[in-house]
Amino acid sequence: MSLSFRHLTSTRQLSRADTDAILKHAYEMEGVVKNPKQDERLKGKVLAALFYEPSTRTRLSFETAMLRLGGSVITADGFQFSSLYKGETIEDTMMMVGQYADIIAMRHPEQGSADRAITVCPVPFINAGDGPGQHPTQALLDLLTIQKERGKIDGLHIAMVGDLRFGRTVHSLTYLLGLFNNLRFTLVSPKELKMPEKVTSFMKEKGMQFEETTDFAAALDCDVAYMTRIQQERFTDRSEYERLKLVYVLRADQLKGKNVTILHPLPRVGEIETDVDALPNAAYFRQAKNGLLMRMAVIDLMVGG
Repeated sequence: MSLSFRHLTSTRQLSRADTDAILKHAYEMEGVVKNPKQDERLKGKVLAALFYEPSTRTRLSFETAMLRLGGSVITADGFQFSSLYKGETIEDTMMMVGQYADIIAMRHPEQGSADRAITVCPVPFINAGDGPGQHPTQALLDLLTIQKERGKIDGLHIAMVGDLRFGRTVHSLTYLLGLFNNLRFTLVSPKELKMPEKVTSFMKEKGMQFEETTDFAAALDCDVAYMTRIQQERFTDRSEYERLKLVYVLRADQLKGKNVTILHPLPRVGEIETDVDALPNAAYFRQAKNGLLMRMAVIDLMVGG
């Protein structure tokens, strides 16, 4: 399988053929994970994991993915431990790290940092999150989870809940879902955190049916409810964050008799009560597991071909 791109910075660059190929390869990665014998298809290859913004799931799953495929990992963690702290540009960092690694995954708090990186990056590059911008591998693993949990993607009714303004995961997923058919969306958020106009304009261009509301109950009458946390790190006014952080809280009793699949990119900070975790509807920890499969698939296709 081959992809139409060298670097992955945004879901908007993905074709349906690319997406289908990546999904298919992610299913194949389940066999690699279950095989007790170490896979060595990327033996001798090195992943540079550059995480200048806090991360648990994304960083660990990228590093585990490379190790599962027989490769190795080098890391840089936080601005204070990097040359960026000393004033080095992103471009110079890419040129330098590209001499050490065969592929780079970078998380950076600045929107657009990934686009800057690929202008000079000498090896394949994956955007692992650029501030409130994009997070393409998260959207791909979300897509994989929806397909596995619901048995299809086309024709579903999907709710996105919470911080739709700053939530790069919902932006990336919405763009990716533009490749599929007959989807319906309910966008649930406080008016201060509505989906940005750049995303809703895209939805209109693609003929994607959607409604915007502040009513949380509307999310529970969908096929999939994608919960998000209110992101403290995107607020300059602490009091505004405190006012909005728990405006939508999901409890187990609200799901009684409902057949809605609950997703969340994690971490959660109170918007899903722990009593939901044991319900069959709760797919967010399975979603996190799918992150490993998806990142194995993307790395293998971008480095191993």
